[in-house]
Amino acid sequence: MKYKILIVSAKFYEDLSKKLIFGTKEKLKGKANITIIEVPGSFEIPVVISKNIKKYDGFVALGSIIKGETPHFDFISQTVTDAIMQLSVNSKKPIANGIITTLNKKQAEFRSLTKGQESATAVLSVLDNF
Repeated sequence: MKYKILIVSAKFYEDLSKKLIFGTKEKLKGKANITIIEVPGSFEIPVVISKNIKKYDGFVALGSIIKGETPHFDFISQTVTDAIMQLSVNSKKPIANGIITTLNKKQAEFRSLTKGQESATAVLSVLDNF
């Protein structure tokens, strides 16, 4: 295997997480040694990546944040996205943001079918080209 990749997956929406993990694993098959760590929600993803930043070549963050009736969606989405980007830039390691942010569950279900593969493709692309 060429790379060591850590997938950190939020299991808050377990049905969506399973689809995201499946797609990611399919795309990475034969190209990377994969470890998966599950966390309660997307908010916990950056700290787990941070704790493991020296152990892996790249990372895939997976989860679903679905808008509710409070501003919680906006705070969590922005905070997690900013933290992932900061970790990636500071560590100079690719962290694919496969966290789906949608207005409803139907949109999330649709996006969960391809977001895992897209995220795996992104992390491999950076590792292969830089």
